[in-house]
This record gives sequence, structure tokens and C-alpha cells, in this order.
Amino acid sequence: METRSVSALRDDYTQSKAALRGRFSHAEDAALHLRELTALTDRILQELWGRYPFPDELLLVAVGGYGRSELFPHSDIDLLILLPEQTDPALLEKLEILVGELWDTGLEIGHSVRTIADCLSESEKDITVQTALLEARLLCGDATRFAAFQETVYRHIDPKEFLDAKLLEQQARYGKFQNATYKLEPNIKEAPGGLRDLHLVGWIAAALRLGRDWHALARLGLLTPEEHQKLARAEQVLRSYRIALHWLARRREDRILFDYQHQLASQFGFADTVTHGKITLRASEALMADYYLAARVVSQLTPLLLHALRARIFSQIGQAPVPINERFRLRGNTLEISHADVFRETPSAILELFLLYERERDVADIAPETLRALWHARLSINDAFRTDPANKQLFIDIFREPRGLTRVLRRMNQYGVLGRYIPEFGHIVGRMQHDLFHVYTVDEHTLMVLRNLRRFAVPAFTHEYPLCSRLIEECEHPEVLYLSALFHDIGKGRGGDHSQLGRDIARRWVDAQPLREEDRDLIVWLVEHHLTMSSVAQKQDVYDPETVQQFAELVGDQRHLNALYLLTVADIRGTSPKVWNAWKAKLLEDLFKATQKRLTSQNITAHSWVEERQQEALRLLQLYGLRSDAHEAFWRELDTVYFLRHEAREIAWHTRLLFSRINAPEPIVRARLSESGEGLQVLVYTPDQPDLFARICSFFERAGYSIFDAHIHTTRNGHALDSFYVFIADSRNTNYRDLINYIEFELTDSIAKAPPLPPPQKARISRQQKHFPVQPHVLIRPDERGKYHVLAITAGDRPGLLSTITRILAANRIDIQSAKIMTLGERAEDNFLISGRILSDERATQQLETELLQALQPQ
Repeated sequence: METRSVSALRDDYTQSKAALRGRFSHAEDAALHLRELTALTDRILQELWGRYPFPDELLLVAVGGYGRSELFPHSDIDLLILLPEQTDPALLEKLEILVGELWDTGLEIGHSVRTIADCLSESEKDITVQTALLEARLLCGDATRFAAFQETVYRHIDPKEFLDAKLLEQQARYGKFQNATYKLEPNIKEAPGGLRDLHLVGWIAAALRLGRDWHALARLGLLTPEEHQKLARAEQVLRSYRIALHWLARRREDRILFDYQHQLASQFGFADTVTHGKITLRASEALMADYYLAARVVSQLTPLLLHALRARIFSQIGQAPVPINERFRLRGNTLEISHADVFRETPSAILELFLLYERERDVADIAPETLRALWHARLSINDAFRTDPANKQLFIDIFREPRGLTRVLRRMNQYGVLGRYIPEFGHIVGRMQHDLFHVYTVDEHTLMVLRNLRRFAVPAFTHEYPLCSRLIEECEHPEVLYLSALFHDIGKGRGGDHSQLGRDIARRWVDAQPLREEDRDLIVWLVEHHLTMSSVAQKQDVYDPETVQQFAELVGDQRHLNALYLLTVADIRGTSPKVWNAWKAKLLEDLFKATQKRLTSQNITAHSWVEERQQEALRLLQLYGLRSDAHEAFWRELDTVYFLRHEAREIAWHTRLLFSRINAPEPIVRARLSESGEGLQVLVYTPDQPDLFARICSFFERAGYSIFDAHIHTTRNGHALDSFYVFIADSRNTNYRDLINYIEFELTDSIAKAPPLPPPQKARISRQQKHFPVQPHVLIRPDERGKYHVLAITAGDRPGLLSTITRILAANRIDIQSAKIMTLGERAEDNFLISGRILSDERATQQLETELLQALQPQ
């Protein structure tokens, strides 16, 4: 046969690989596609190898994923060149040339050149080398020598040590990818429930000489036909999505990034679900639900296989089981059913299992065979099961136990029990949230909120949120909180306001449960209003007595206030690590305390509110040694609105800085570390000037600071007295003293010189917004008092957003009285209290809304 050149081989490889890509389309093609990619690579390698007169005892061996014939489009092609024990230098030179030609053909090679002794030595030091050798497959060379090599590898493996080492690896991987399965951009290979879990089963099976993958174990009867079918389907899904990701990204990419979700959904035949003309389920969301289902099956069934393999390695002679009752027993610290038919004979034992898992202090885990029986029994949870009074009581009792609720609910969700018992919860399992601030699926977010509530009740974590810990300790029926958390987002994905839909679902469910009437009503109320406290704290002025009065009227009593505060804190903390911060914590706590005071003191008026703040401010000023009348001249320049919008600590700080400089002609800028513990509080006092707010916003944006809150006030003597709370994006190694000096000097200079406003910053929007853009909304309406207007804006967050808004307002001669800047991940929800002559003209107001909408469109 004619020897082809390296360039001809490269062309062959490139064209053949492109043809394979063109033929790949569906999940059913995954295994065939991997085999064909492997066969193509085998053919090119063997032809290249055949160009050299290598001796038969020199072996070319495929290892790793390539060795198990599972070669993905852009995975490394791992090779082992197995040398004879005696190798002359000329042979090594030929091998160097060969390796160069392998790269020249376009093959992504990872190779090692070793003798058998080298392999054994390296495998003793590195478990990954030992694992790769288990997957070795001969490509070229003497088959007899390769078989002897394999036998040597097996003899040097201690199955017990290998199992323990691989399980430790899995634990480390799970720690690295904690909760990654249910994040919105999961790693399809490494996350729990990913392909790596299936590989793990195959490696341990190979170490025991039971086969090279989990299919071999199924043939040995270690899986039932139903389990085998579901696991095979899950593997097809994971493989196909990984293949498609590699092709789309044109590189090795194992994360289902937003960038690829739309294309993947289209490729695999998913379409938007439209209800009443509105998309209720995006095609990409349907795709991800399919992924989450596959990952869940892998997470459910691979532990059963690992348990069966462990049973073959370790002696099963152990502690005698200790009966708990006729259905359950304890073997060591593991809970197990007393016989295989427990769940079939007594379906309520499904819920009893989880109650015992909480209640029995010696229980650390549930036996794998019990979990297997549970998984098969889940389908017996039907309407008759749900309406059985005994089951209702068992379910409520699970929420009343003082420990173990979080781990129980995770297991109930993992094995499909929670979604079967509450079908509406099953509707949100694996459901994505493309709101750009939730980073988990709805069910995982719900369980995170429950975990946060339970954490408040653990004495070891009291230091984290002392107020929350105190309130939950005082809560007489904490199960009400936990059930509220379980239902708070259950209305998502149904089209419409999920709080209202969730309220109706919760009402139907709680009315059928063994709960007190007042507890049922509180659960329903919390589900309906679980977003209210967060909205009031972040969009309204929590230091305004009217805001507090309206919120107090909504909550009605201390029990509702406590419960809503606890649920709100747990909910925000369960969305994303980026959403919660000390400033939001302070706003919520201040709203809580002000409302608590309003509930216990019904005769508070705006006048008494102002008087109380002034007295507290004077007390604080005395600590600085100021004369008792030092404040008077400055306070005469301030009106009631100022005292209503500022805390006593702020009033004292402003007074201490400005009482002797009331008519200062030059700008005064002062900054200090915020009392919330994060970010800075900045005071600007200067003779008022056009575009001042826009100029300050532009300064902070260009310096890389985010404004979270702003109070704008004009004194009677024509000075602007503005307060800002700003945060630094990455403040881990920040020297706040340097930042304070920088802001005070540079911002003072910028205001004093008053140069023309620079153009708004332009920056590329994030990947999330690119693929799931936030459609901007703008609404201008009179406020409740009729004195000002409220401008509410929702848009995708981006650098320069605030400057863009304030420029337009300044151009239309709109004055800003206060600003609430709320950033939820990639989503901005900003509220401004504004005034201006054009706001009395309906047509001009509509034109202003249109101008803002056009400027806020996704770029």
C-alpha cells in the first residue's frame, strides 16, 4: 500500500472528522458517534505508526477516555508508548519524530513513554496513572505482550485501596462542584450526577475484573431492567450534550454555558412552550430540565452500584441489626428496612423512613438497598397516599423535628418523593430561572432557603445573624416557616405572578393538612408576600415613617413581622452569593426594627419621629464635645423631609462636619466606612449646580464603584447635601483609607472644576444578558403624597447605566430627590423620587419614558 504523507493524513483526518460532525444529531447517536471518532483516530494513528519499522515489543496503547473508546470531539487523545526494558537511542529518536508527526496531523495528543516497570512505579505514586492503565487498549504491537502487561497491572492493584482512593477523589470533586449540578451552567462531566460518576463505577468494576463499564455490572444482575434502562438513557443524554458542546465550542467545553443553551435546545428538538400567547417555558429551559433529570438518575443509581461493588470487596460480616420497629432496623449507624417488601406492604413507611432518619440520633445514613427500594416505591405515592391522614401527619411531623430536616428534604427530592407527594413541587424540579440573579434551579433554591432557615436555629451559627437566631428561637411553631419556604416559589413557571399562584397552591394544600388555622393562614400569607419586605427595603425609604406605617399595616402583628423577616433573609441569601450583602442586611434589619416599634407604639407621628431622631443626633454630638447649641444654625437650613429621610447617626455625622461651614463656597466631600461593614458612605455638600447628580454618578462609575443608595437634599441656603452608599466590586484586598482619600480629593476636584459631562461608559454586556436579555421597563407615577413622582426602572445592569439615566433626567430638567439602586446579579431595579415641571404634562412624561426606554435597550 502506498505510504501517505503527513499532510495527506491530516486532510483525511480533518475531512473525516467534519463528516462525522455533520452526521451527529440526536441522543441515540451518542455511543455510535464516540465509537466512530475512536475508530477514525485509531486508523490515523495505526497508519502513522506503520510508517516506521518498530519492533513488535514496542506497544502503542490508548489510555483514559480514548482507551475506553469514549473519545469526545475535542478531548485529549491519551497515549502510552510502552517501551521494551532495553531500548536503544535510535528507537527513542524515531519516537520523537513520530510524536511530532502526530501533532502535525491535527491530533490533540497527550502521551507518555514508559517501560512496564515505570508504569507500575508511577501508578503506586499517582492513582490517576493507575486508573488510566485500567483503561488501556492496544493499538499497535504484540498482543501477547500487551495481555501480559494488563495482567501485571491487575496484579498490582489492591481493590480495597483503589476503591477508597477513588471515593476520596469523588468527595474532593463533589466539594469543588458543590451544588454545581443544579446551577444554571453545570459541568456535564464533573458535577455530581455527571459522566465522571459513571466512569467511577467502571473503574472500580475494572479493578475487580468485572468489566470495564457499568453495563457489564448490569449484565451481572447488579441493576434491575428498569434501573438499567433509566441509567442508559441518562448516559445517552449526558454523552450527547457533551458531544454537541464540543462541536459548538470548537474546543473541549464541558459546561453547559448560556452561550450554547439556545443552540443545543434547537439541535435536540426543543421548542418554546407558549400559553395564552406568552412563553411559559423556553426551549433552553426544557433542554436543561432534560439534563437535570439525567443527572438526577445518575445521582440516584450510581451509589447503588458502588455499594454492590463495595460488598464484593469488603466482608459483609458486621454488626447485627437492631430492630427499631417491625419495618425498620439499625445496622451500625445505617438505617435499613427490615425486609424487601416493607414499602409495598406499608406505603406510609416511605415517609416514616425519613422521620426516623431525623429522629434516631445514631443514624448517619440510609442503606443503599433501602434507597433502591424507596426509588422503586416512589410510584406508589398517589392521590390515595396523599389523602391518607396518617401520611399527612407523618409529613408534618418531619417538619417539626428539631434536627435533620435539610438532609431529609434533599434525599426526598433526590429520590423523587417530594415531587410525588406534592405534585406542584414536582413541577419546579429542575426548572431554570433566567432572571439573572438566581444561580440555582427553583427546587435547589427552595432547599437552600430551607437550609438557611435551619441554620438560624443552630447555636453554632448564632454569631452570623444574631437577630435571626433570636427570632427563630422565639418561634413557637418553626414548621410554619419551613413549610412557607417549601411553597414560596412553587408558583414559578406557570405564567403569571408566582406569588399569587403560589398563594393559591399553598391554600389548597394547607387546608387539607393537620395544622392550626392560624398556622395555615400564616403560611399562605408568607407565600403571597415573600417578596414584599425585600421590595420595601430596597425600593422605598425605610427611614420614612409613612413607608414604615404602610408596611406595619400590611404585617399587622409581631408574629407576621418576625416570620416575614426570617423568610426574606433566608430567601435573598439562597439566590446567589453575589446578591446578599451587608447593606441589604442593614436595610432589612432597620425596616424590621422600625416596624416593630410602630406595632408597639400606635401614636407615633411624623413630628415625634423627627423629634426622636433629633434628640438621638444631639446625644451623639455631645460625644464629640460640641457645644449644646452648635447644631442650631445648620439645622435651620434643613427642612422636615431631611430629618425624615436620614438616620440619627447620619444627621450627627453631617452636623459635625458642616455646622461651621454652612455657607462654604467650595465643595466638601467626606467619606467613611459604612456602618453596615461593607462599602463607603460619602457626603457631598456644595452650592447646587446643574447636572450635579449625573456628574457624581459618572465619577463613581468610572472609578469602578457601585452606588446602592443615594439621598439628595437641597438646603434652604441653596446647597446640595447628598449622601451616597457605594460598594467596591472586589474589596478583598482593599485599603479603605486610601479609597477614602482618593474619593475625597478626586470627587471634590471634579465637582469644583465642573467640566462637561463625559460620555457614558461603554462596555460589553455579560454573557448572561447576551443570551437572556432583560427587557427594560420604565414607569413614572405620582407618589402617595402627590408632591413628587416615582420613576421605576428595570433593565439589565451594565457599566454606565446610572449615568445614562441621570443624563436624560438632567437634560429634561428633572430633579432627583432620592435614589434606590438595587442590583440583583445582572439585573438592575432602580427607583428614583423625582420632581420637575414636565411631570405635570402627561404627554411630556410619556415622551420621557420613551426616551429612557430607548436608551436602556440591550446593547
